[in-house]
Amino acid sequence: MTEDPVHLLIITAVVALATFGTRAVPFVFFNNRAPPEILSTIEKNLPPMILLLLVIYCLKDVQWLSVPYGVPEIFTIAAVTGLHLWKRNAMLSIFTGTGLYMLLVQLDVFRIVFG
Repeated sequence: MTEDPVHLLIITAVVALATFGTRAVPFVFFNNRAPPEILSTIEKNLPPMILLLLVIYCLKDVQWLSVPYGVPEIFTIAAVTGLHLWKRNAMLSIFTGTGLYMLLVQLDVFRIVFG
């Protein structure tokens, strides 16, 4: 199904303006004064809360009562936690965790051990 080029251009312009607006609004409202304390609290606590939600979301479909009993997930979480506490490098933690998990799942390491 082909779309009208004008229609696509309008959609792109609206999305671009909305994106720019969400980035510009804080600078417009808080240019000459400090933001309210609640925004500072949100700014400090939002990233860990988002990461916690992502971890919970990733673990929701794990089959805890069948082989491999969620061991690849728990092993990867422990490795990423240890690595992050040691190096304090988010990108290193993300890439290492993703690579380790994919390696464990694709090679079926724990299914071989438990199965």
